[in-house]
Amino acid sequence: MSDAPILKIEDLRAKVAEDELGILKGLDLEIAPGEIHAIMGPNASGKSTLAKVLAGHPGYEATGGSVTFAGQDLLDMEPDERSLAGLFLAFQYPVDIPGVSIANFLRTAVQARQPEGEDLDIFEFSDHLTERMEMLGMDVTFAERHVNDGFSGGEKKRNEILQMAMLKPKLAVMDETDSGLDIDALQIVASGVNKLIEEDPKMSILLITHYQRLLNFIKPDFVHVMVAGRIARSGGPEVALELEAEGYKMYEGLEEASTNGSAPGV
Repeated sequence: MSDAPILKIEDLRAKVAEDELGILKGLDLEIAPGEIHAIMGPNASGKSTLAKVLAGHPGYEATGGSVTFAGQDLLDMEPDERSLAGLFLAFQYPVDIPGVSIANFLRTAVQARQPEGEDLDIFEFSDHLTERMEMLGMDVTFAERHVNDGFSGGEKKRNEILQMAMLKPKLAVMDETDSGLDIDALQIVASGVNKLIEEDPKMSILLITHYQRLLNFIKPDFVHVMVAGRIARSGGPEVALELEAEGYKMYEGLEEASTNGSAPGV
């Protein structure tokens, strides 16, 4: 694509806050508008750390490199500023918020995106929420339930997709969205994501996953292998198929070199 990248990461290094052990060790990644990228990698490779650093999680600290999002210095922005700029994070383990209905939660989030001093029209919001839920094949009574309280894994992930549908991000980072889902729930969630992509071809997606199965339903343009805090390989969908067949054995040397403090450049 000829558009400027929506996300450009250069030599990003990061660690757990108040811990000297580095997790991201010089990561480079570029995503253009409308592209779907997938990051795969073994446990403890830094995949979820990347998602948290992008979102501005206070438990993680960027120690070097740069991240540009929609032309802005992402690392210099507060978490709410990142969200308002169009960055969305779908959590691996969405939290429960007892006492707060999904409708009220979403109304607050949408209100925050209104021009300063302009109140959200509650009737227009209600109609839009109903339309979004119908598009995703969700019963409208779902919005009356408390956020993730007593939800199954599939319901929590569908709630994340509903949030995406209402907030219309420029870039959605989906951290192991397939975690804990059976095949039926996975297909429902993937169908919702695909409808949003079809509706807005400029929306970019970063899928973080362990398994090929999610990529059977949400087709990536690029697949990256993350090992020891870096991108060790990039390619097309065939990369995921190779990992499914062969695992991460070919990358074991990179992990060991990184542990010894001498990871080769990638």
